[in-house]
Amino acid sequence: MSHDSTAAPEAAARKLSGRRRKEIVAVLLFSGGPIFESSIPLSVFGIDRQDAGVPRYRLLVCAGEEGPLRTTGGLELTAPHGLEAISRAGTVVVPAWRSITSPPPEEALDALRRAHEEGARIVGLCTGAFVLAAAGLLDGRPATTHWMYAPTLAKRYPSVHVDPRELFVDDGDVLTSAGTAAGIDLCLHIVRTDHGNEAAGALARRLVVPPRRSGGQERYLDRSLPEEIGADPLAEVVAWALEHLHEQFDVETLAARAYMSRRTFDRRFRSLTGSAPLQWLITQRVLQAQRLLETSDYSVDEVAGRCGFRSPVALRGHFRRQLGSSPAAYRAAYRARRPQGERHADTEAQVAQPGLSGAPGLPGPGPLGHTPPVLHPDRESGVPMQSRRQPVSLLPGPRSGS
Repeated sequence: MSHDSTAAPEAAARKLSGRRRKEIVAVLLFSGGPIFESSIPLSVFGIDRQDAGVPRYRLLVCAGEEGPLRTTGGLELTAPHGLEAISRAGTVVVPAWRSITSPPPEEALDALRRAHEEGARIVGLCTGAFVLAAAGLLDGRPATTHWMYAPTLAKRYPSVHVDPRELFVDDGDVLTSAGTAAGIDLCLHIVRTDHGNEAAGALARRLVVPPRRSGGQERYLDRSLPEEIGADPLAEVVAWALEHLHEQFDVETLAARAYMSRRTFDRRFRSLTGSAPLQWLITQRVLQAQRLLETSDYSVDEVAGRCGFRSPVALRGHFRRQLGSSPAAYRAAYRARRPQGERHADTEAQVAQPGLSGAPGLPGPGPLGHTPPVLHPDRESGVPMQSRRQPVSLLPGPRSGS
């Protein structure tokens, strides 16, 4: 799944400075960056594949700080260029950053800002999004990163609209991708944008990858909340919510349990998790439905009731929005992938496991439960930004499935 935004037409239309060349791609490397992510743009843009019908790019590998640059396995790299070479590039790629909590070098951030001001396309792969955010290039924009780091990105840079469901986000002159292999998806998208489907398809065949991948990061999302929540007073409320997902309650109920007003609760919850509490609650119900569809023989109607949805229609609507399929289709696909013996083992474990309070047979939530996709809500409406820009009801009620 990708996101092609038209939210920033002025930025997308900015002219490339005369000294920059569209065919020149600068890759900005830092010490401590993982070698896999770093190698992706080098392989895509640095190898001449004109014999396969892929137009040639000119690659400039630039050190973002003093070398040698250390990478995975203790290897040391020496980049042939420094930050000054970025001034010639029409596209600048930051494939990774070594730490999601430490600031990148200010000289590198200045070089990225200048490149953007002069019309260059700026690309952040995986944790490279943190460098773009530190430079201020993601302010007010949709962006993505590896699902594991999305809560931190949303929390550290609250003006960025983080959507960890996407494999990549194209916002015109600033692009970001999820982790590892999603960097290949974004690089192929850039080739497709520059030279068309045929060139991107030829490159994909050389790389032995699909030209376009369907779906997003939802299938890979971890089910844990940020570690910081463990010592926070809201942890008890979150634990209660996860233990009572089979009951129908709303965010007002959670705010009351926290002895807070709804507005205060929303603000505290969002600052702690990076997600609006209503979206978090709905996502937990969908994740619970996933588990029941995988490990039980309950009907879809029964699953809806046991996950706190007011109707099967509500479950189907939210399930399809988050996972891209209906509950019935999801169960069928899951079971088709699992050997019969494994399915029986799952069912037996399900029956033997202590259930949620008041719901025998339901799997317990585990310590502080299961994290949602972290969607940074639109500042005016409070509605999480959707990859397709569609209006979506967030209420877990009957109208939401229509």
